[in-house]
Amino acid sequence: MSTWLLVGLGNPGPTYASHRHNVGYRVVDELARRAGVRFTGAAQLRAEVAQTRLTASGMGGVGAEAEKVVLLKSRTYMNESGAAVGKALGYYRIPPENLVVVHDELDLDFGRLRLKFGGGDNGHNGLKSIRRSIGTGEFFRARFGVGRPQGRQDPADYVLSPFPASLAEDLAVEVDRCADAVEALLTVGLDAAQGRFNS
Repeated sequence: MSTWLLVGLGNPGPTYASHRHNVGYRVVDELARRAGVRFTGAAQLRAEVAQTRLTASGMGGVGAEAEKVVLLKSRTYMNESGAAVGKALGYYRIPPENLVVVHDELDLDFGRLRLKFGGGDNGHNGLKSIRRSIGTGEFFRARFGVGRPQGRQDPADYVLSPFPASLAEDLAVEVDRCADAVEALLTVGLDAAQGRFNS
């Protein structure tokens, strides 16, 4: 059975936890919660990792058909995310085509989600770092829409600011939906998962 690496992008530490840039962390946290596993530090990978298995019934499944899944949150800052991802792919012997990266996306409105394989980094520093580290952009992405800032706010400042409190309930729903989409990607494949979740 194949092994998957599911990476949530974000910045480490409580200062950044509520920021738009950290929705990737939130999604892999939700996947870990579903599996009943906890993240632990892996100093050699510069990351926090959790391991589980996945079946058609979801995270934490058991049985001969269960696929191994490694969940990862880098302990580096966003623009150095590739270091942890590259080390993890090598350590667990996972090919780039079994990598799924969950990240915030300025070019999608909040509440929109896109699953895709390959493509550019669209100015996202985490994706740039991963591409640079592993030498390819041919991996899966789950793009979580955060929308663009209103007026003249710098996009960099915008993603490093919290979601408004008024979106708290909607945010929880969208994080849950993105976790569903990642599970579907692994269990039914990209085309079917796109048909269900891309908006």
